[in-house]
Amino acid sequence: MSPHTQPSRAPRRTLAVGLPIALVTAMAVAGTAIGAPAPAGKAEKPPRVVGSAVLDEIPLAEFSNSLLPGSVSNDRGVHLGVGSDLYPAGRKGEFWALTDRGPNGQIRVDGKKRRTFAVPEFDPALVKIRVSGDRVRVLTAIGLTTSSGKPVTGLPNQASRDEAPYSYDAGTPLDRNPSGLDTEGMVRADDGSFWLSDEYGPSLIHVSPRGRVLARYVPQGLKLTGADYPVIEALPSILLNRKLNRGFEGLAVLPGGDLVAAVQSPLAVPDQAAGEASRNARLIRFSPEKRAVTAEYAYRFDAVGVVDPGETDTSELKISSLVALDEDTLLVQERTDRSSRLQRVTLPPGAGILGGRWDDPSTSPSYEQLDDPSAAGVPVLGKSLLVDFGKVAGVPGKIEGVAVVGKRTLALINDNDFGMTDGPGAFDPNGRLVDSGINTHVVQVRLPEQLTG
Repeated sequence: MSPHTQPSRAPRRTLAVGLPIALVTAMAVAGTAIGAPAPAGKAEKPPRVVGSAVLDEIPLAEFSNSLLPGSVSNDRGVHLGVGSDLYPAGRKGEFWALTDRGPNGQIRVDGKKRRTFAVPEFDPALVKIRVSGDRVRVLTAIGLTTSSGKPVTGLPNQASRDEAPYSYDAGTPLDRNPSGLDTEGMVRADDGSFWLSDEYGPSLIHVSPRGRVLARYVPQGLKLTGADYPVIEALPSILLNRKLNRGFEGLAVLPGGDLVAAVQSPLAVPDQAAGEASRNARLIRFSPEKRAVTAEYAYRFDAVGVVDPGETDTSELKISSLVALDEDTLLVQERTDRSSRLQRVTLPPGAGILGGRWDDPSTSPSYEQLDDPSAAGVPVLGKSLLVDFGKVAGVPGKIEGVAVVGKRTLALINDNDFGMTDGPGAFDPNGRLVDSGINTHVVQVRLPEQLTG
């Protein structure tokens, strides 16, 4: 199978629903290739897929209404997708997975693209899954709620910064929601609470074990009002220059509790054109204890044609996943929608570029405009390639979650966008989804070298 080819859709299975917040389903194995240990004296095999499974089709209304009864009346034939992130849940084979803001797409009307929301009532959720042999069960799901217990939804927040939301057919404007979250990254703290990253703010969100938003940390100067939970301006104001739909995505928690979040793509500093052409991204380190950013790191992408041979558009580069290996070592995923590579990075001591000239939007040229930031004195993070997933047969496109499950094994999850596609053909004349045929996959990859000691 080509690494850029999406495996075919698995046959449907019967869905069994148990407790109000516990859904049980199965995953059909798309293909498994378990390699034997290399004989003594022979070279270790290259990275390879040792397990692959496909999430069964769970109707979105059935899933949502099991968490928040009556919240979704019409899911338009959309099924659950949980591919925004993946985090170990403690027991072998168990993970927390994350939905994003819900099924959305784009339709061009009068020459302009409109952002559509097929199920605007959908509430982003944390989903606990168990992988066992050739099956995966959805054990528990937790919907995200506001201080008053209402669903946060995934709708955009501010007219000044976010796209205007429309109905599934782009014909009817929808109301924005200042509590809405575009959830992308997830980790679990030692106390059982969760931290999430969000693309709208961009934001870091602290969530209770039951899904209630405890606080949302946003850039200074965002001036978000009307949210039904505490909003705290604690992040650098330079982050206000994130591109549309390119806020925070990757999120990692270090052993001491600090968080590291990645802006998905270079900022639009001083303008959109500079951001589209740039390979210079930013990571921030946030201390939950201090409720403050303590460091900002400069990170430079490889050339887009190196990450994805044949791709020429630099703006397709994204960071979608971060994984902490120890107190100062991260795995950073560079990707396009078709391919990705995982880099090993060491975090240096100190605050990096935080609060310096590269956080000043009037600096010219900006950090984003530098062709060689190291030559300009920017302390760019050093990195070394761990694995090129584009060269590993059986790894699907659009991998957004990476988790370490052994000394040499990674678990990957892809975002299938709820089966959505862009354009007016995404739905049939009856308003039912014309499914893309792309599934949510959980894939395990064995590496030739150890990740940890």
